[in-house]
Amino acid sequence: MPSHRASSARSPRGSGRSGAGWKVILEKPFGEELEDARELSARLESFFTPERVYRIDHYLGKEMIRGIQTLRFSNPIFARAWNAEAVECVQILADETVGVETRGGYYDHSGALRDMVQNHLFQILSILAMEAPADADPERLHDAQLAVLRALRQPEDIAGALVLGQYEHYRTEPQVKPDSRTETYAALRLFVDTARWKGVPFYIRTGKRLRRREMAVTIVFRAAEGAESCLLTLRIQPEEGVSLRFNIKTPGQSDAVLPVTMDYCQSCMIRAQQNTPEAYERLLTACMRGERAWFSQWDQIETCWRFIDALKSAYAAAGLAPETYAPGSDGPAGADALLARLGHRWEDTEPAFE
Repeated sequence: MPSHRASSARSPRGSGRSGAGWKVILEKPFGEELEDARELSARLESFFTPERVYRIDHYLGKEMIRGIQTLRFSNPIFARAWNAEAVECVQILADETVGVETRGGYYDHSGALRDMVQNHLFQILSILAMEAPADADPERLHDAQLAVLRALRQPEDIAGALVLGQYEHYRTEPQVKPDSRTETYAALRLFVDTARWKGVPFYIRTGKRLRRREMAVTIVFRAAEGAESCLLTLRIQPEEGVSLRFNIKTPGQSDAVLPVTMDYCQSCMIRAQQNTPEAYERLLTACMRGERAWFSQWDQIETCWRFIDALKSAYAAAGLAPETYAPGSDGPAGADALLARLGHRWEDTEPAFE
């Protein structure tokens, strides 16, 4: 069991269940599976009322993730095209160059789906796909995100929707079982069953020991005849920024269409300011102020665990096993085939200003 389990909490002396102003902050993972998470939540709430429990996901404190709402809702050119009519697909990437390092004991019981997808990447997906909250009340943001998570459709063909991988020599890492089938890579195709996103695939990719370290979101817009798709890319790490690829006529006598890119380097501005808070600083400050908008709530966590547990059960029932991939590569070949099924490809997210 993770070291942050509720059994380590103590009710303040004489305060009863209310906690008398105390707050408890938990780092993910929130449990190890659905039933485990439910037990943890119940035990926590026997010491603290729900409003005093802050489940921290530091990705929600990252500058670019906090800015998704502004990008979506404060720019009519994007707000009006943020739907199935204009969007071909959405891609969410979280690639790492490092392996499990000293975390083999934890990671071998978790894997990429539980370590990254169930929390970080589903939270990002929910912000990207949600309807505009009715107002600035934190509960409205929570409800909008929860509606997306509840609208995620379980794939009927698990082999055609989920690719898991394991990097070579993972089983020789410290504290990893020599016969481990734990995935260090996951790529999946999801659909959000809402009117806004009907038929639009959301692709999620995350893995360790890959070629590049990058975390990014790419909105792939539907292509006009004879032209490349327009792309809106939000880079979350290591460099932060936004780029827009669009089409223009080639200069000169030719009428050929040329894709060009405009880049906004947010990291450049942050380095100049020097005092921009880190993700944990921002979230810990919010907790002290009682601001709950950017913390995971239990019903969101429960919904995500239910989806991931069902996904893993279907994968195991189908007799599937993680593909082996070489360290420093782009991951298993099956991940490219996953997108090719619908005529898509993983888009390049490398910034021009890097």
